[in-house]
Amino acid sequence: MEASDDLVHGLKHFSLTTESLGCVQSSIFRSIHGNMIIWYGAWQRRSSKEKEELTSTLKSMLSNISSMAVLIEHSFLEAYGGESRDGSSTAKFSTGDIISLNSAVTTTNDLNDLCYAVLAILRSRFAKMEGITAGLCFKGQSKPRVVCIHVWKSLHFCYSWILNSDHRNWMMPYLERFSINMKYDIFRVVYVRGDNVVDLNCISTHQMLENGKESSRQGQVMQN
Repeated sequence: MEASDDLVHGLKHFSLTTESLGCVQSSIFRSIHGNMIIWYGAWQRRSSKEKEELTSTLKSMLSNISSMAVLIEHSFLEAYGGESRDGSSTAKFSTGDIISLNSAVTTTNDLNDLCYAVLAILRSRFAKMEGITAGLCFKGQSKPRVVCIHVWKSLHFCYSWILNSDHRNWMMPYLERFSINMKYDIFRVVYVRGDNVVDLNCISTHQMLENGKESSRQGQVMQN
């Protein structure tokens, strides 16, 4: 726990330094079940060259905390759809909120169809999900990936939905034709800088880090 707290502190400082790079909002999510931490930052749209330069700069800046964690993944995502209780095109969250995250990797040829399927799932169930405040769908820009996040009022509402819903029966008609590798986790928002709003007109990059001292554990994470 102490090492994880030090990492969060280091990422808070990292968030402040990204302001000069044009980051309009950043957040830190800590996994409820493991030692995964996500740093999430939002930028206005940029060209491919600008994103490459930004990625290189961010990775260099993260070297200051490399002794506390191993960077297992980083990528740009584009928000392409979502739902919110107030009907706006933004997702609002604050420190202490709960985030559930689904990530699915598919083939390049199926990416657009999977994007539509994931958005259809969100829209078909959103009104029935008690305790949810917003849901957002993101499309990967460097990998054929779709990410969907749900923002919950509390961990209780999140678990109630997971445990009381027959997800397989209503999700499979949307997903059964795709060959996908899915991952799922639940996070608590531990830090928010700037306006606590994720706008669909922004492009976001997330840095996923996992604590770990043992080289074998770090090697395994890097391979995944």
